Formats: sequence, structure tokens, C-alpha cells
Amino acid sequence: MPAASEAAGTSPELPRTWRPLGARIAVYVFGGMLVAMLVAVWFALGAEVRASFTIFQRLTLVVLGVMLFACYHALVRSRVVATEAGLVVVNGYRTHRYEWSQVIAVQLGRGAPWGTLDLSDGETVSMIAIQGSDGDRARRAVRELRVLVAAHTPAA
Repeated sequence: MPAASEAAGTSPELPRTWRPLGARIAVYVFGGMLVAMLVAVWFALGAEVRASFTIFQRLTLVVLGVMLFACYHALVRSRVVATEAGLVVVNGYRTHRYEWSQVIAVQLGRGAPWGTLDLSDGETVSMIAIQGSDGDRARRAVRELRVLVAAHTPAA
């Protein structure tokens, strides 16, 4: 539950979007390095070695590359968007929409990989966009979400 000081904070302007920072940097930097390394190795092999690869082997490499790109893209597109109507949580390729009245609490436990939403139906939803590894940035996002939940939840 939000502390009284958090609920009294100023509400961020809507719509507001949160995205992971560290994970996005890692995907772009290490993904780019991986592509550069694979291209360098491919050309370092020599023409006769490259010619010995069958079409099936080449297609296998391409399919693996596409699968890796799909995983990277799923992580990079993760986000949480707060609007007047509620929250939109995009985790990978799945999109969840929640009204403000459905959200009971926003949490980011100590050592947790990402934030979670506790919903009125007892369900807990992960928010991959709010990565625990982002440190203060993630804690600030959770505080902002708590303020928004408090401001948009009807009084009981």
C-alpha cells in the first residue's frame, strides 16, 4: 500500500508512459555488438568455407537471428501507459488494459525483477516495463503510479 506521503504527492500529467531503461540499453548495445561480431566472423571464415554452408544451414542461422530479434523486440516494446481511463500494460507481445478501479496496489519488492499490480479480482500482473534493476527510476515510477491509483480510485 502507498505511504501517506506518496499519496499526497503531485499526480503526473496523463497520458504518462514508463519504459525499461537498462534492459533497452542492453538490448541495443549487446544486440548491436552481437550482430557486428557475427558479420565479422562470417566474412573472416573465407569464401570457400562460406560456400560450403548448405541452404538449410543458412536458413537455420537466419531463423535463429529472427527469433533472437523477436525476443529483443518484445523486451524493448514493454511499457506501462497511464491514461484517464486506466492503465495499459504491455509485456512482450501481450497487452492488458485495466480500469483504475481494478487496480488495488502497485508494488516493487526489494530484489524483485519488476513491478507488479495487485488487482481487485485477486490477480497479480507483472509490469516488465518497470525493471527493479533501474533502481531509483523504477522506484520513482512506482511512486508515480501509486499517486495516480490513489487519485483515480473512487472512494469506498
